[in-house]
Amino acid sequence: MFREMTLGQYFYADSPVHKLDPRVKLAGTLIFAISLFLPGNIPGLACAALFLIMVIRISRVPAGMVMKGIKPLVILIVFSALINMFTVKGEILFSIGWLSLTRQGLGTAVFLVIRLILLVAGTSIMTYTTTPGRLTAGLEKSLGFLNVFHVPVHEIAMMMTIALRFIPILTEELDQIMKAQMSRGASFDEGSLPEKARKLVPILIPLFVSSIGRASDLALAMEARGYHGGEGRTKMHPLSYEKNDRTGYLILFTYLAMMIICALVFRKWRLL
Repeated sequence: MFREMTLGQYFYADSPVHKLDPRVKLAGTLIFAISLFLPGNIPGLACAALFLIMVIRISRVPAGMVMKGIKPLVILIVFSALINMFTVKGEILFSIGWLSLTRQGLGTAVFLVIRLILLVAGTSIMTYTTTPGRLTAGLEKSLGFLNVFHVPVHEIAMMMTIALRFIPILTEELDQIMKAQMSRGASFDEGSLPEKARKLVPILIPLFVSSIGRASDLALAMEARGYHGGEGRTKMHPLSYEKNDRTGYLILFTYLAMMIICALVFRKWRLL
């Protein structure tokens, strides 16, 4: 399960999406996330799905790798869907005791599942096609206007990128710790819920200690290389927009306009 966590991983490929400025990809991820909540209809979500499929094909990232990142979130997605199915009031389809499934709840749950799957897949494309260094530069450049308000933009971008980069490392280490415990006879699938929680203690403590050690080593390495924050730092490869980046923005705003049109025109095309 933990090896299926794809957030923070980078997939090398020579594709137009990889070559885009990281600011374009950050803006694209934000626009895509916002657009998923504009339409409450089938044509709108179909348009979003087709756009995502097109981006995945152009990025040359295997579709299996993108879908792999959804597996660790299946329980969360199913739980959210069940909550909506049995809590949204409306026309009752059938009842079991105090639980009632409504047509409006079923429609809301279907839309929620589709949106979450598209959101996770769309977000993973950004990390698959952007190295941590360029992601840091893109975040810092995009949030540069906050420097006027004395917000430490560089430090915030650095922390976010380091945290994102450490996710696959820590999940791999967690998987190794669990396998080591299982080779010693530990079982994490048996017993009641409190017993399962107690069995996690021998896993979380070494993982926590290892995380502190990695953070300390990283801090020492950064200090040894003369890192003292973003003030006065120069860039070896400054970000600058090229023709492909402007084309990318044009495609993104065209897609957003299409989603707004779908939200306004196809109001009656709902499952609700």
